[in-house]
Amino acid sequence: MMSICVKKLNKRYRAREGDIPALSSVDIDVAEGEFVSIVGPSGCGKSTLLYILGGFIPADGGLIEVGGKTVTGPGVDRGVVFQEYALFPWLTVVQNISYGLEMTGVPREKREDTVQRLVRTIGLEGFEHRFPRELSGGMKQRVAIARTLAYDPQILLLDEPFGALDALTRETMQDELLRLWQATRKTVVMVTHDVNEAVYLSERVLVMSQRPGRIVQEFSIDIDRRGDREATIINDDFNQLRNEVWLAVRRQVTARNP
Repeated sequence: MMSICVKKLNKRYRAREGDIPALSSVDIDVAEGEFVSIVGPSGCGKSTLLYILGGFIPADGGLIEVGGKTVTGPGVDRGVVFQEYALFPWLTVVQNISYGLEMTGVPREKREDTVQRLVRTIGLEGFEHRFPRELSGGMKQRVAIARTLAYDPQILLLDEPFGALDALTRETMQDELLRLWQATRKTVVMVTHDVNEAVYLSERVLVMSQRPGRIVQEFSIDIDRRGDREATIINDDFNQLRNEVWLAVRRQVTARNP
């Protein structure tokens, strides 16, 4: 079943110097339970595309459907995780995770069961009553992901979710996300600048062109993820795919500066 369907999507932004085209005739299909990453040059419209899928900004034309329904605004079927942690600083880990459930009237007992399960899932047992200022960057992002998972969205939209983390924490969070996806099989669309991250996590990687962004190349990522991170990273198949995706992005980065 197709979870996301985008056809002939266009988007322009108004500016003093005139309209600026951001996206041009974008076509994307994402199957239910699939993990797809989008990479491309800076400013090519990756995040704009994600915000349109999330219903935060309108498109200027084209078809945008989620679960067979036209996207007209934000919805609980789509959970969004941004690069910034966006946690409430005055709420504890448990309170941040349960906030959306409480606002939508989920009964206390069900809220508590859901939050306890997610705290175990993200490995923050013992930190339930800590405030964001008492957490590391990786812990904060785990809480942000858990808060999104709490209301059980069908789709996760991730906008550079680990971009603000140091290299080692970023790798740890990638492993956490991979484990969560393998456990839940949510449909995931992730925007990232990191080619290694895209290949390591995804079943497919889409490469966008310079602005106005459009999908110019697609890579199926068929690698063995049954072992640990080290086994995946040093695998010849992984390295070949990473190099192919990197070269595809590089060609787009340098397209206007031959």
